[in-house]
This record gives sequence, C-alpha cells and structure tokens, in this order.
Amino acid sequence: MRILVTGGAGFIGSHLVERLLKEGHEVTVYDNLSWGKEAFLKDHLGEKNFRFIRGDLLDPPSLLEAVRGQELVHHLAANPDIRKGAEETDLDLRQNVLATFNLLEAMRSCGVKQLAFSSSSTVYGEARTLPTPEDYGPLIPISLYGASKLAAEGLISAYCHTFGFRAWIFRFANIVGPRQTHGVILDFIEKLRRDPEELEILGDGSQNKSYLWVEDCVEAMLLAVERSGENPAILNLGNEDRTTVRKVAEIVCEEMGLRPRFRFTGGGRGWVGDVPEMFLDITRIRSLGWKPRYSSEEAVRKAVRALLGRS
Repeated sequence: MRILVTGGAGFIGSHLVERLLKEGHEVTVYDNLSWGKEAFLKDHLGEKNFRFIRGDLLDPPSLLEAVRGQELVHHLAANPDIRKGAEETDLDLRQNVLATFNLLEAMRSCGVKQLAFSSSSTVYGEARTLPTPEDYGPLIPISLYGASKLAAEGLISAYCHTFGFRAWIFRFANIVGPRQTHGVILDFIEKLRRDPEELEILGDGSQNKSYLWVEDCVEAMLLAVERSGENPAILNLGNEDRTTVRKVAEIVCEEMGLRPRFRFTGGGRGWVGDVPEMFLDITRIRSLGWKPRYSSEEAVRKAVRALLGRS
C-alpha cells in the first residue's frame, strides 16, 4: 500500500515506519521535526519505497500534496508533552485538534478515506473502572492534552459517518522503548546523570500505570487495521499489568548501578493533569489475536537498557 505516516520521525512513528517498510509498503513520512528526528529514519533515506517530507500539519497546501495519492494514513503527529499544555494553553488545540482537522480535510479533498489515529488513555480522565474498557463513560479528561485527543476522536468519528471514512483509533497506555523523546524513564535517567546522589520523583511514587514495549504497540496497530471490522474501531493498547512510578525509579537506578536518595515532591499525582491510576482493558485487541510479549516491568527495563545504549 501507499501509506502516509504523520509524525513518522518520532518515537513510535519511526518504529512503525520500519515495520511498514519491512512489509513492502511505500511509505511517506510527514513531520515538522519539532519532536521527531531525521536520525531516527537515517537507515531508510534513499530507499526507493521511502520518502521524507519536512512539513507541518498547520500548512494545508503542503499537507494536501503529501496526502494526494495515498491509500492509508497513520496519524501520530501531535504535541506529546502533557505538562506543556498547562503553560501554553493553545498548544494542544493547534497541534492536536486543528492539525487533525487539517489532515481530515486534506484526505477528504484527495479521496483518501482510511485513517489510523494514535489517541491516548488520557481521554478517560480518572476512570473509576479499572481495567478501563473502550465503552467506559462519560469521558472526562483532566488535561488539555487529553481533551484535545478526545476532540480529535470526535472529529474522526464524524468524518466516518459524514464522508464515509474508515478509521481505527488507538488509545495508548505508556509506550516505552528506544528513541523515546520524553516520559518518566528518560526523565529519571537525565536527572541521575546530573546528580547521581539524589533522584527527584514527582508525586509520592505510588502512581500506578501500564507500560507497553514499542514494538508490541506497533504489532497491535497493524493487526487492528488488518482484522478489526468496526468503524470507527476504538481499541485500547496497553499491558496486562501495571507498575508504580517508584518501581520504575528503582529499575532505572539498578540499571545505572546507582543507589541515590529518593526525594518525593508529594501528593497523589506527578503534575497538574497527571492521571495517577491508569490500567486499560485490552480484551478487544486480544480478541483479534494479539497480546503483549513483555510485562510492564519487563518493558520498562528493556527501555532503560535501550536508552542507556545497552540493548
């Protein structure tokens, strides 16, 4: 297939691109490199089935040219930093909502009607049901990031029903692995490199969440596009277990060979908009024949080793 990947130079996007190229697809990456890096794609530059366009989803003419002739779009481009939205309040509106609208309009204009969208578990807010199924409601996000992802989901659903689009919506847990550009694991590593004697941990360390290895995530995405018959198909992509932020800190310290003091900032959440308890029900994606290869703690440990250059 001819496939466009927005945000394809990013963490998850670059892993997805690798897999799509291995399967023989013709892949175009559209990325403004605000978070992504060309270095993540360097092994594919010059391949006949690969094209890289440095472009912004807020530039409709450029986007229209990238979309024209594609058969499927994997939409991963977004502001990934939840905390930043509290400082720059229109960031998620522009980078997540308006960007998605521009993409949908470009697809409509070009007659491209298949879209796989990377959403987030943050759309659930502080869910009272754990594990949380896809039909949980009402959805009450507590961050501007979560609100923007939910708004984008709404736009996609409307385009499915109004213009005959076919869509897959993936609600991610915490995805971890090589090439991570943000997140708690990278945060801990960078803090310990600055000060190996003390590690600041936001909140009280009891935040309990699910972590999924990036290659397991990509496998689930591709399987869902191939096998899911719903439209729009909404699927949680997470793990069968979870672990605490304190345990993540302990794993990072073990892998770095350090024994620092832990200094907790206190409170039940790490920052404004942080969801302390996240655990997704993955029955729906499992019913399609997928399951994670690694537990949350195994995924975290593999990610730490990869980010330290030891994998």
